[in-house]
Amino acid sequence: MPLEIVTIPCLSDNYAYLVNGPDGVAIIDAPEAAPIIAALDERGWTPGVIMLTHHHADHTQAVAELRDKYGCMVMGPEAEKDKLPPLDMAMPDGMTGGTGDGEMLVIAVPGHTLGHVAFYYPKGNAVFTADSLMALGCGRVFEGTYDMMYDSLSKLAALPPETVVYSGHEYTQANGRFAITIEPDNAALISRIKDIDAARSRNQPTVPSLLSLELETNPFLRAGEPSVSRHLQMEGADPAEVFAEIRTRKDNF
Repeated sequence: MPLEIVTIPCLSDNYAYLVNGPDGVAIIDAPEAAPIIAALDERGWTPGVIMLTHHHADHTQAVAELRDKYGCMVMGPEAEKDKLPPLDMAMPDGMTGGTGDGEMLVIAVPGHTLGHVAFYYPKGNAVFTADSLMALGCGRVFEGTYDMMYDSLSKLAALPPETVVYSGHEYTQANGRFAITIEPDNAALISRIKDIDAARSRNQPTVPSLLSLELETNPFLRAGEPSVSRHLQMEGADPAEVFAEIRTRKDNF
């Protein structure tokens, strides 16, 4: 049974997801109950589990209401269990579960928070990255270090290029305005920005995105490209140092 994935806009710019597969329905992150309940009702689905990527309130604040309504399990990263709503299962890095296209791997991606995880479905060609890898960007480094975030993004960049990236926010248009300052001559980026602007003019989401497109256009995945280091006048620098410079510029953009 192939995965059926539903993107749910929540709050002002968050996304939650429903994943319907051979093992039932999962909610990934819980920013706001009403739109998640509406999406479930529309399809006649009942969730069996809520899976949390990290502890920030805009990804967890609807857990209590959803758990009360559906009686579903709540799972989240073991490294953040003391900061999350009460968990029925704490998930360590490398944990696997599920069957068929629903087989899932927990990948530790610290940086935005120290215990942030991504959920990778290798047979379903999907990865849920929340505030680690984002469309044309990456999350702000609040708790970790730039080196930590660079290592996390490198893990995600090594996934198969056909992987679909489901990230946590509708930040893509703003990310594009920054990305073009890093690679003003990147034809793929220029084209993508036009597509993003057209989609947002129609109030359409720009998430999810293909990892192959992120590899071509996302400046935070391109710190090892000679064209990027040249533009930043950092030729010969370690890619992790280039990443830190890009992230610092974004923080001040």
